Amino acid sequence: MSTSARARPTSTARALLAPALAGGLGLAAAALLHVRDPHESGSYGFCPFLSLTGLPCPGCGGLRAVNDLTRGDLVAAVSSNALAVVLVLAVGIGWVLWVVRRATGRRRPPITISWWLVAAGALVVAVFGVVRTTAWGSWLAP
Repeated sequence: MSTSARARPTSTARALLAPALAGGLGLAAAALLHVRDPHESGSYGFCPFLSLTGLPCPGCGGLRAVNDLTRGDLVAAVSSNALAVVLVLAVGIGWVLWVVRRATGRRRPPITISWWLVAAGALVVAVFGVVRTTAWGSWLAP
């Protein structure tokens, strides 16, 4: 018996298991941020970078931004952390592409993460972190 004859085709439900679990974890995290308000000082601890340097890190305000998004307040979310809002959108689009590919039987990932994509992402985060600490980028500060 050949290996192709022994291999069973994967059902759609089984193919969608990983995206469903990832989506469920994302929704659970968003629900937690909706219920336990990060706008209250110290509710999720304190940023170590901010505590040591007095400057906001690129992630400062990210929890507040997601909380604002769960409440439907896009303006407040962008005010808390514009980069986090863009990342939530990008992750959402990536998740939808993942589900569509799995549902249609394609196994190749929708986005191939290469070294240049990681480098570009790191550069964007670094530039965002620096710009939000300058006077002309203070509108990006949390």
